[in-house]
Amino acid sequence: MEKKEDVYRAVTKTSPEILYKDRKSKFYAQVHPISSEDDVKPIVEELRKKYHTANHVCYAWQLGTENPMYRANDDGEPNNSAGMPIYGQIQSFDVTNVLITVTRIFGGTKLGVGGLIQAYKTAAQLALESAKIVKKTIKAQLSLQFEYPVMDIVMRTIKQKNLDIVSQKMELDCELVISVRLSESEEVFQLFDEMHGVDAAMVE
Repeated sequence: MEKKEDVYRAVTKTSPEILYKDRKSKFYAQVHPISSEDDVKPIVEELRKKYHTANHVCYAWQLGTENPMYRANDDGEPNNSAGMPIYGQIQSFDVTNVLITVTRIFGGTKLGVGGLIQAYKTAAQLALESAKIVKKTIKAQLSLQFEYPVMDIVMRTIKQKNLDIVSQKMELDCELVISVRLSESEEVFQLFDEMHGVDAAMVE
């Protein structure tokens, strides 16, 4: 059985702002961690307020690991000259749950589509280079239900396997929710599932 890929790369906090200049146009680039699409709009609106003379706030974001969702926005720049070059850097650095914004203040000289693609790509790249990218592990959760007499063996197994307890209910019957690395989840599930007196289930 092949192991599921359970590690991904993300940023933990907003990166320092990077300024990239090209023929007097200024490109301010930043990397932001996001957990949902709803996080995007407030960040973009904040940048519009901060740089009220900016002509464009272009961005790209990606969310998720297995079938990631993404968007790229040119914000009035020529089609695919800003958002997609930014998104290309997200792919090239292999990060997710991330938004990259590049705010442009026009310097009076047109860069042409090729120049814009290069500028937005470079600004996004510099911002990613300044960001703290970390590896994160995807976890799965298991629910375990059992009676008191089985408690010892369950707890011993949790300790041996170095698993995290997410929640516990200890009444007449006991219920634990544990967190386990995705790649090890099936093996751990089987272990508890075969244990006498334990009812194990994957938490959706």
